[in-house]
Amino acid sequence: MLKANILTIAGSDSGGGAGIQADLKTIMALGGYGMSVITALTAQNGMRVAGIHAPDPEFVVLELTTVLEGFPVHAAKTGMLFNAGIIEAIAPVLAKRSFPLVVDPVAVSQSGCPLLEETAVRALRECILPGCELVTPNIPEAEMLTHGSIRSLDDQAACGQAILELGPQAVLVKGGHRPDSDAVTDCLCAKGKEPVFLPNKKVDTHNNHGTGCTLSSAIATGLGQGLSLIDAVRRAQKYLNRALRESYAPGKGCGPVNHAAGMTPAGL
Repeated sequence: MLKANILTIAGSDSGGGAGIQADLKTIMALGGYGMSVITALTAQNGMRVAGIHAPDPEFVVLELTTVLEGFPVHAAKTGMLFNAGIIEAIAPVLAKRSFPLVVDPVAVSQSGCPLLEETAVRALRECILPGCELVTPNIPEAEMLTHGSIRSLDDQAACGQAILELGPQAVLVKGGHRPDSDAVTDCLCAKGKEPVFLPNKKVDTHNNHGTGCTLSSAIATGLGQGLSLIDAVRRAQKYLNRALRESYAPGKGCGPVNHAAGMTPAGL
């Protein structure tokens, strides 16, 4: 399998469970080489986000162009982009890319803190989603992007189709926020194809910090390694499910998924 270089463009989580930290752990666990463009610093733990500091958009562009200058990138993902200035600054650079892009439209932290300014939603819809290979909203994010309401699997598919109208090649509407099932069912919608429902057994754990970051970076890694979209999604689901089953709380509050699930320490 291709030794892929995978780029994550996202915010930093000082608690280590989500954002850039979760992405890099996931990329390495799945055999990729991770690189990062940091869009925001967050002061957070498993209980709250205490503060957010975003660099100037020009510096974020400098991070991005410097990475692209020095490395062949085989796939990338975006996570927390935070504000319209950053989105509008990096969009022209990403528009010239030659690699697949997965967009995780991160809007709210697990503890409920807004991670995307309200004025940035339009910029995300107009500048980042068009032309990307996949967008991976959870149910609140899909509702945000479409102004719709999701109560059923049919609603997930309808929202996915509506997001396709914004220009991405495919949409994975995640079902983890639906409480009325023993399974978590994601809905994959792609242009010109019927929606595909992808269920996984629900894991009963409160340690689910970083699930969206982990899934999107796992998908990007698969795409960068040459997997088809459906195979990349299915492998990512399998990885995340195991990481949830082996999750734990290293500190107070909501713990992270276990990115090292299934891995054993190397012998010394």
